[in-house]
Amino acid sequence: MTKRDKSIILWGAISGMIVCTGDFAVLLVFGAYYPGYSQQYSTMSSLGASVSPVSGMVSGAWIVLGVLCVFFGYSFWKAFVPATRYTFLAAWLLVIYGLGEFVGSGVFKADHIGNTVTNSAVVHGILGTIGLTALAILPLVMLKIIPRRSHPRFYALSWMVFVVGIVLAILFNSRFFHAHENQLDRLEGLWQRLLVLNYYIYLFAIILKMLKIRKTQTNFCVYE
Repeated sequence: MTKRDKSIILWGAISGMIVCTGDFAVLLVFGAYYPGYSQQYSTMSSLGASVSPVSGMVSGAWIVLGVLCVFFGYSFWKAFVPATRYTFLAAWLLVIYGLGEFVGSGVFKADHIGNTVTNSAVVHGILGTIGLTALAILPLVMLKIIPRRSHPRFYALSWMVFVVGIVLAILFNSRFFHAHENQLDRLEGLWQRLLVLNYYIYLFAIILKMLKIRKTQTNFCVYE
């Protein structure tokens, strides 16, 4: 591992940490300046909608986080060697998440005109779904990168994050499954934040693996 690669891994790991913590920091800081905005009942996207008084700043912050996430994906590819189709796929999943969930959300706002969904909101939803789906698939790909026999706890964590993610995604989207809204539906903001937190905990686990690789310069055995 070259000195340049070690530098890329370090700054990529830092970028990943900023993405995970920064996403929630944006919600907490800017959410306080949006009267009526609720961390429990309001979606994350609504903070960046045009009607939000902090729309421009939130969108800008999301785009910056998206760029950092793309670099995080690149540093992941540098860390997990030898490179295989699985490390390449995992790196691209991180890039897709950054572009879809952050850059896409920053450029295309989740605007509604009355009960009508705007074209911007449709694109916002599609890109966000693609980005979040990429992150949801990541634990399954990591099962192919980090061996179970030498990393049993990470193997268990990968499956736990994947399953918990499915449950939380169902809860977040439960409002689309029936005509009448109930209390669970109204907590869409809470379910969305728990869903994202679930994946960010996993990303932190990956970041720790990257930093360990950088320190020990020990390659993980990847089986295809």
